[in-house]
Amino acid sequence: MNLDHRQTDALLAVIETGSFDLAASRLHITQSAVSQRIRALETSLGSPLVVRSRPCRATPQGQRLLQYLRRTAMLDQEFAAELADNQSAPFVVKLAINADTLGTWFVPAVAPLLLAENVLLDVTMEDQDHTFALLESGLATGCVTTEAQPLRGCQALFLGNMRYRMIASPGFYQRWFAQGFTRAAARHAPVMVFNRKDALQAVFLEKRFGLTRDVYPSHYIPAHDSYFAAIRLGLGYGMVPEQQFGQLLEQGELIDLAPDSPVDVPLYWHAWKVQSPRLESLTRQIVAAARAVLVDGDDPGGGGSEP
Repeated sequence: MNLDHRQTDALLAVIETGSFDLAASRLHITQSAVSQRIRALETSLGSPLVVRSRPCRATPQGQRLLQYLRRTAMLDQEFAAELADNQSAPFVVKLAINADTLGTWFVPAVAPLLLAENVLLDVTMEDQDHTFALLESGLATGCVTTEAQPLRGCQALFLGNMRYRMIASPGFYQRWFAQGFTRAAARHAPVMVFNRKDALQAVFLEKRFGLTRDVYPSHYIPAHDSYFAAIRLGLGYGMVPEQQFGQLLEQGELIDLAPDSPVDVPLYWHAWKVQSPRLESLTRQIVAAARAVLVDGDDPGGGGSEP
């Protein structure tokens, strides 16, 4: 079956922008034209593709089509470069990455390949428990996630464990935990939380003290560097990956409140099994770099292990 590229472009624009109005602006056509193209595509495929909500989202059938469109677009892009004998042509890869991965090891790991092969990144930052949904919906072609099981047609490669520790500044420790990191003190000490999808602190405190997230005060700072800066300034305490604080514990600038209880979060790289050559190279680079810096361990989800 031949797909009309004007109709599929309209679908992509609606899902990426979240509305028919914004899709029309992107495509430089009227909203009515966007609606007509989407309806024509749905009619030809015999399935609804878009949930007309705010924002608009893809139906399950729409998600499958988006996955297909993303994959074919990447392959077309690479083939066109090969045909023109122009391997230096920019190649765009849409990825979904969690903030701690993006803020620590990911960019240094992939930078050499991006420079050598002229790969452009289009990254959506999302919580590690939710990046998989962006791959599933067709809005990304690869992701770092805690989900172990791959989609049909995808591979899931175990990267390693990102180890977190419950960290506070010395001043914060003296103010709130001078008598120890206890349940009573934890009820009143402000906790640093990245955003409302971030469950690391909540899971830790409920497991250790039986405290639910509604019984202690929390700051919400959804920015990787600002979150860490707030902890160092003594505004709150929270989970920080070891790659971020480096030698600051040994130097006495930070305190590990629970040195006997680090939290290991398993991470996986998901990408399509059928990939363009440059995406295959990116996959190998990501997997190798992650396994060099993350905490080694058995794959708890039984996912794949070879790039």
